[in-house]
Amino acid sequence: MPVTNTRKWGTLVISCLAMLLLALDLTVLHQAMPKLMEDLAPSATQLLWILDIYGFALAGLLITMGNLGDRIGRKRLLLIGTAAFGAASALTAYAPTPELLIAARALLGVAGATVMPSTLSIIRNVFTDPKERTAAVGIWSSISALGFAGGPVVGGLLLDHFWWGSVFLINVPITALLLIGGWLLLPESRNPRSRPIDLISVPLSFAGVIGLVYAMKVAAHDGLGERAVWISAAIGVLSLVVFVRRQTRLAEPLIDVRLFRHRAFTGSIGANVIILFAMLAMSVAFAQYFQLIRGWSPLVAGLAGLPGGFSAAIGGGLAGVLVSAIGRAKVVTLGLLLTGGGLFLYSLIELDTPYLLMLPAMMISGVGMGFTFAVTNDTILAAVPRERAGAASAISETATEVGGSLGIAVLGSVIGGLYSQRLTPPPGLPAGVAEAAGESLGGAFKVAATLPPDLAEALVGAAQRTYIDSMQVSALTGACLLAVLSLTVLYALRGVPKEIPEVVLDDEGQVDEPARTG
Repeated sequence: MPVTNTRKWGTLVISCLAMLLLALDLTVLHQAMPKLMEDLAPSATQLLWILDIYGFALAGLLITMGNLGDRIGRKRLLLIGTAAFGAASALTAYAPTPELLIAARALLGVAGATVMPSTLSIIRNVFTDPKERTAAVGIWSSISALGFAGGPVVGGLLLDHFWWGSVFLINVPITALLLIGGWLLLPESRNPRSRPIDLISVPLSFAGVIGLVYAMKVAAHDGLGERAVWISAAIGVLSLVVFVRRQTRLAEPLIDVRLFRHRAFTGSIGANVIILFAMLAMSVAFAQYFQLIRGWSPLVAGLAGLPGGFSAAIGGGLAGVLVSAIGRAKVVTLGLLLTGGGLFLYSLIELDTPYLLMLPAMMISGVGMGFTFAVTNDTILAAVPRERAGAASAISETATEVGGSLGIAVLGSVIGGLYSQRLTPPPGLPAGVAEAAGESLGGAFKVAATLPPDLAEALVGAAQRTYIDSMQVSALTGACLLAVLSLTVLYALRGVPKEIPEVVLDDEGQVDEPARTG
């Protein structure tokens, strides 16, 4: 049954609002941590789980939930996930102990995994015209960028006036609005030929993704020498190998591995991994730069990052127009090169660089990210039949989660390793104190608080200069990587049409008219 024009664009509003909710929630926890730690007093281990459990549950279940939406209905799954997200947000806000907070954050991750792939798959099923679909995905990407950029600002404003739980409680009225709007506006869609989910594939995909993500998290925090890194990575790789082999033998797999034979699909997934690899690591690094080196509050630091988010939103909105003018391959390549150019400008930032001189780096890289994400996500969705849109969007979003974790692990390790190697403590600093200061920039500030003023000032100055030097190397590494890999993506997307024709399934559920995507 055709969807009316009003309902179609109302569907886009609901999908964007759902993604905005997730984007905001992904960015507020770090700001709430100081007040949360003071109130709940979690142990060091509990603190790590509070920070990481949401991302683990989200990344590990995206593939399963994307497929579940294709089977039971994408609207149904989105509404169930939204209700669960609101309930879990309330539990998180009022959690009286660290243990209950960890459990509530895990539930938030599970709920987020149901919502995230549903938003894109619903857009794919409602917007069947290629030009409209490209425009809709561009708007969706823009709203996502605004959410990620605005999260620290919203969190900072709330924390200035309320307790730490307020940054989670704000989700509740948004989920209520989503439930009402979603029930009234969203059309239901599902794969009518789907079979039950293969229950063996579910734990294999979960173990594979979580094994790799956990290994990256531990490597970023404790270094590659930790045994847990290699054990977790081995479990992840082995699980994924078994998972992929199983998918090739299933009539209805969680992931159709044949999709990766298409250069456009694989190239778009690769571009998402690459750009998240570079940019998420640098966003974490610059959060420390603004707060620990410039001395800005979390709210001011969040406001300082807004130009990058607005630029990404503009890039996402303009991507469809550029595709019509110069084609998909050139737009994605341009996006990667602009992002790399922004990272190169980041590598020139010094201790006393005026904020206005940082704006070009933020805006150039932001526009580049907007171009890339809008076009790659649209290409990924267009490469599969509408019936399998949930699975395709889940693959895309899992790739971005892995790319971001990998970037923090690798480029974050570059920053941390260079900082530890290059820091020269001021004369007169005890050996044990010098070792603690060399672990991280935050560690140096903690140590400095216990020292006489002159020695503290010398240590902080040395730590800040060393951190900036390390950050410059990491930014330059990311810029070079993006420049080189942009050529690979240009080749992968070569020949992909500006308007990718509809891919349909025959009566047996097989692709009848493959997309001309290489």
